[in-house]
Parts: sequence; C-alpha cells; structure tokens
Amino acid sequence: MGSIRLTLCTGLLGCAAALAPVAAHAADGRGVTVTPAAPAPGSDVTLRVSGCSGTTGTATSTAFVSDARLSGTDGALAGETRVRSGIGPGSYDVSVTCAGSAVSGSVTVAARSSQSQQDAPGAVPASPVAPVHAGGGGTAPLASAESRASGPDTAQAVTGLVLAGFAAAAVGLLSARRSRGSR
Repeated sequence: MGSIRLTLCTGLLGCAAALAPVAAHAADGRGVTVTPAAPAPGSDVTLRVSGCSGTTGTATSTAFVSDARLSGTDGALAGETRVRSGIGPGSYDVSVTCAGSAVSGSVTVAARSSQSQQDAPGAVPASPVAPVHAGGGGTAPLASAESRASGPDTAQAVTGLVLAGFAAAAVGLLSARRSRGSR
C-alpha cells in the first residue's frame, strides 16, 4: 500500500511541476510569467506581466501566432495568445510594451509529444497566422440592436384584455348551462 501512495504522490508532484508557471523577474519587480511553463507548439498560453505602468499593453514574440493584448490594473497585466504550431523547441524572447514602459522575458517551447507525432507523422496542425475575427454571423446586427422597453404596448394590452373578457364570459355561460341541465 505504501508504494501506491508513493507512486501517486510522485506523479502528482511531477504534474504540478510541469504545469507550474515559469517567471522571469528582474530585481526591480518587473517580469513576464508564462503558463504553462513549457508549452508545446500550437498550445494556448497565458501571460502575466508585472511592473508595467498603465492598464494595457502588448506582448510580442516570434513564438506567438499573434501579439497578445494585455490588460489589468496598474502594474499587473494579463493576456492570452497561442504558440505557433510549426515552431521548434527552444527559448524565445518576449517583449512587452505598456504605457511607455518595456518589460522583457522569455518563453520556452517544449518539443512535441511523441503521441501527437505518431498520430500524424510529418503533419503540422493548422493554426491561424493572424488574428481571426469570428462569431456573430448573421445575428450580429440583432445582438447589437437596442431592445425596446419590456412589456406590451397599449394596443397589445387592450387586445389581451378583450380576449380574456370573451374567454371569461364563455366559461361563465358554459358552466351556467351545465348547472341548469343537470337538475
């Protein structure tokens, strides 16, 4: 039983170490954190930047499909991007510009897993090379249109009251007729 517990604890510790973010902080408290620590080509990454003056910024790297737009509170920004699917393993520089400041760091791209290479030998997964504007389709104008005030207007309210009156009268007449006929 002790060896199973040891195996599980070691496995969990290994997973935690693989998924832990890697931070590159300078002595002045400025730095870039990339999560996951060693992303595979084609995977999404989250960037956290400390030491920026301002509430927005941009992170660029040759490892990224597109620049990451960062936002947050003064001094701490965050954003997401994707690692290029055709990029090789290694360390790549990350440059962040925010409100006239510059912060630098790096991202270490891991080699593709042997499982994904076995699934499609020599194939590179598709990945966009620029930001893709998606969503909305034909419903975009409807989603952006202002909705009118809630509830029916005057004509609809009057029509509803008239129909409800006719229904009440019909129910009353039918029940009166049934009560006379059952005697």
